[in-house]
Amino acid sequence: MTAADVQTIGAAIGVAGEPPVEPASAVRMSTAGLSLHGRDEVLLCASLFPFRIPREEWGDRLAAVRASGYQVIDVYLPWNFHELSPGEWDFTGRRDVGAFLDLAHEAGLSVIARPGPYICSEWDGGALPAWLALEDGLRIRQAEPRFLAHVEQWFARAMPIIAERQADAGGAVIAVQLENELDFFDTADRHGYLTALRDLALAAGITVPLIACAGQGDMTGATGGVEGVVPTFNFYPDDDWSGIEPLVRRYTDMLAEQGLPLLVTETNRVHRTLRRLLVSGARVIAPYLQASGYNFGYTPSVGNWGDPGGFMSHDYDFHGFLSPTGEARPEHAEARVLAAVVRALGPALARAGVEEAAGAYRTDAPTSTSPSRLLLDGGGSLLGIPNLGDVATDAALPAEGGLPEVTLPLPPKSCALVTRELPLERFGLPGTLAIATADLVGADADGIVLATRGPSVLGFSVENAGEPVAGIGSLVPAGAGIVLAELPAPTPGAPVRGALALGTVEWSVTVWHSDELPDADGAAPIAHASQDAEPAVLTEATGLDVPTRAGEVTRHDVAPTSESLGVHRGRVHYSADVSEAPALLIEGASDIVDLSLEGRALPTIARFGATALVETDGATRLDATVETWGHANFDDSRLPALRLGSLRGIGRVWRVIGQDDVTGMWTIDGPGTWAGQPAPLPVLGGWSSTRVGLPITYRRDLSVDGTHHHALAFAGVPGSIAVEVDGRTRIVTAEDPWLHLAPGEGRDIAVSLAHQPGALGGATLFRLDEVRGWDVEPQPDTALVALAGAAASGTPTSLPLRLEAGDEAWLEIPIPDGAQSLRFEGSHVRVSVFAAGELLGRVWLSDAARPRFTGGDAGRVIVPAAWNSGSVRVLVHATAGETAPELSAVLAG
Repeated sequence: MTAADVQTIGAAIGVAGEPPVEPASAVRMSTAGLSLHGRDEVLLCASLFPFRIPREEWGDRLAAVRASGYQVIDVYLPWNFHELSPGEWDFTGRRDVGAFLDLAHEAGLSVIARPGPYICSEWDGGALPAWLALEDGLRIRQAEPRFLAHVEQWFARAMPIIAERQADAGGAVIAVQLENELDFFDTADRHGYLTALRDLALAAGITVPLIACAGQGDMTGATGGVEGVVPTFNFYPDDDWSGIEPLVRRYTDMLAEQGLPLLVTETNRVHRTLRRLLVSGARVIAPYLQASGYNFGYTPSVGNWGDPGGFMSHDYDFHGFLSPTGEARPEHAEARVLAAVVRALGPALARAGVEEAAGAYRTDAPTSTSPSRLLLDGGGSLLGIPNLGDVATDAALPAEGGLPEVTLPLPPKSCALVTRELPLERFGLPGTLAIATADLVGADADGIVLATRGPSVLGFSVENAGEPVAGIGSLVPAGAGIVLAELPAPTPGAPVRGALALGTVEWSVTVWHSDELPDADGAAPIAHASQDAEPAVLTEATGLDVPTRAGEVTRHDVAPTSESLGVHRGRVHYSADVSEAPALLIEGASDIVDLSLEGRALPTIARFGATALVETDGATRLDATVETWGHANFDDSRLPALRLGSLRGIGRVWRVIGQDDVTGMWTIDGPGTWAGQPAPLPVLGGWSSTRVGLPITYRRDLSVDGTHHHALAFAGVPGSIAVEVDGRTRIVTAEDPWLHLAPGEGRDIAVSLAHQPGALGGATLFRLDEVRGWDVEPQPDTALVALAGAAASGTPTSLPLRLEAGDEAWLEIPIPDGAQSLRFEGSHVRVSVFAAGELLGRVWLSDAARPRFTGGDAGRVIVPAAWNSGSVRVLVHATAGETAPELSAVLAG
C-alpha cells in the first residue's frame, strides 16, 4: 500500500496518516525497561481479565495478585464483550472496565491495557464481533477502510476509558497494546494497518507507550515498523529447553542496539523459566494467565489447539499461581520470592548488562547450553543456574576472588540465582556481598534477607577487617578480608537468624523458607486452598415445564448463517425437505451440529466445518440444531470454521444426485518425473519414482456438466495438496479433503504434491443439487438465558435422568450455599448451566463425537458465591451414540 493509500484510509476514519509527535509521559522507555515516575525497575506482570471474573470478586483477585509481589497486570478489553450486537454498547456492571482499572490503581497495581481490536486470548472470535464477516468486502485486520471504520467506533469508546486512567493522568495504565501477535496473520499492509491504529490511539489521548507484541519473534511483522510503536515479545518455550538463555539474549542485544528494552508480554508461568528470562535481559516479564478465570456465557473460542481443532473449555486455566476461583497455588510463593529479588536489586537490576556465562559453574544436571549472567549497574552480578532435570543434584562455582570453590544444591526443575560481588553501600551496609547462593530478597541498614528451601553459602568482604566470625552457620576458609559461611536450611515456621562478622564489622542475616517469605508489607503468604473435601452428591431435581425453544420460525430459500439471523452466540434450528436424496453433502456446518432424519437423531457432528457426507436411508425430512461453541480465535486454513472471521450455522446442504469414481486416467506432469511421451495414465497417487519428496503433478479432465455444482473428495491426502482448477490454485488438507466446484469449474484439474509412492488413495466426483426451502428458528443467547430465568411449575424428580437421543429437558437442581464447582456424571448428554441471569458454562459428557477440549477443566462449571441463589437451572440435551443418554448425578464442592 502506498503512502497515498494510507492517507485515504486515514481520511476515511477521520485521522491523519502523518508520523506522530512523541507525547510526554510519566512512563519512560529505555533499555532499562518501562520506568515509572523516574524509577528503573524490572516489572513482573500477571494477566488478570475482569471479563472472566465476577465483578463481586474483582477486589479480592487484585489483592491476591498484589500479594504475589507482581507490580503490574495486563488487561484485555474484548471488543465483542462490549458491543453486544451492532451498535449496542455496554460498559456497565461486570462490563465496567473503567471501574476495574480504578480498583487496580487502588490496589497499587499498574496496568498494561490491551484493547485489540483483536486480542486472541482463546476468547470468542479473538474479540472481533461475529457480524463483521457479513459485510461484503470487509477484510479483518487489514488496512482497509470498512474494517478500520468499525475499529474507530470501538476505539472511540474504549480508548477514552484508558486515556482517563493513564499514569500521566494519575491512573494505573502504563502502556497500551495495539493489536496482538499480528506476525501470525497475513496482513497485507502491516505498516498501513498499525499506522492507522496508532493514529486512532493518539487521537484518543493516549500518551503512555504504545506497544505491539510479536507471537513468533517477528518484530516488524508485529509492529509494521511503525514509528512510535514499540515491539514486545511473547515467548512460549518448553520449560525444559536448554536454549532459552541464548534465544532471549539475542533479542535483548538486538533491541538494545535500537535503545529499546526486551519486554516479554507473554510467556510461561513457572518461575524457574521466568528466572532464566530475567538473567537473560528481560525488563518486563509477563507470564500469561497467572490469575486464571472462567469463560461465562457463550464466550469460549474454537481454536487450533486440537487435532487440529479444539473447543476451549469454559474453565480458563493454564495452572497459573491463582486458580479460576482465586485460590493461591504453590507457585504463588515462587512469585513472592522472585518479586522480592526484583525489589531488592531495584534499579541495579533494570540497568544491568547481560553476558554469556560460559564456565561459570559445573553440574551433572541437564542445564542451559549457554547460561546467562547479569552485570548489575554499580557492580556485582546475578548468575542463573538451571536444573532442567527431575533429580536433585549440585552445582560447583569455581574458586575466584579469594573464594574457594563453592557448591550449592540444585533442586529438580529449578533455577538458582547466585549473587556475587554486590557493593552494599547503596543499602547502608558496609563492604561487599561476596556471594549468596540463596535468593537475595532484601537488603537495608538492618541487614541481609535471603530465601531458600535448602542449605546455602553466604559471604561478605571488607577491607582492613579482622578475623571472620559466624553467628550463623559454619565458617568456610576463604581469603583475607572475607567471611564465608555455610548456612543451614530454614524450616517452615523457623527462619534462620544470626550474623556474620569480620572483626568489628557485622552483617545481620535472616534466611526465610521460600514458602513463607512475607510480602513487601510484612504480610504472611496466602494459604493454599485445601483439596481434601469430598464433594456433595446431588441427585434431587425438579423437572421444569419450560419449553426448550420459543422463537419465531421463518422461511428461507437457502440455509442462512447464524450471524445473518442475529445469532452471534447461541443456536439456530433448521428444517427442510430432503426427498429424493440418497445422501446429503453438508459443507461448512459448525460448531455443534445435531441432525435428525424423520425424527431419528444422528451422532453429533463437531468437525469445525469439515464437509460431511450423510446417508439419508430414504428419509424425507431433515431437522438440525446448530449451536455456536465459539468463533475461531486464531486463523487456521485447514478447516473452514477455524478461519478467523468464519461464520456459523448449518452451512450449505446439497442433495447428492450422482457420483463417479475418478481415481484413474490421470497423466503425469511436471519436471523430474521421468515420464515419457505419450503420457502414461496411472491412478491418482499411483506413480512410482525414486525421486521422493520432489514435486509431482497429476492432471486430468473431469466430467462436469457446466450446470450443477460438484464436489471432489480425495482419499488419503498426505497433509495438504495443491489443486489447480482451471488455472486457479486451491489447497486441500487431510482434515477436510473435499474440493467444491461451482458450475463450469473442473474441466481441467491438476493435483500437485511432494512425491511419495502410495500417497493419495483416489478421488470421487459428486454431482450436487442444493437443498432449498428452509424453516429456520434463531435462538440467540439472550433467548436461552430468558428461558432459563422464566417462571415455571415443575415436578419433583431425581437423578439419573434418562432421555431419548435428540430430546431436551429443563431441570432445576438445588445446590449448597457459597461458591461451588459443579461436576456432572453421565453419558451422551450436553449440559448447559444457568444462574443469576448468566450461562455459567457447558459440559459435554462421554461422547465419541465430542472434539478435544483445551484450556482448563472441561468437566466443571463454576457457580460464584455472589451468584448462588440456592439452585441452578440446567438444560440437558441427549446425543446419539453407542450408549443411552443419561445424566447420572451432579457433584458439588
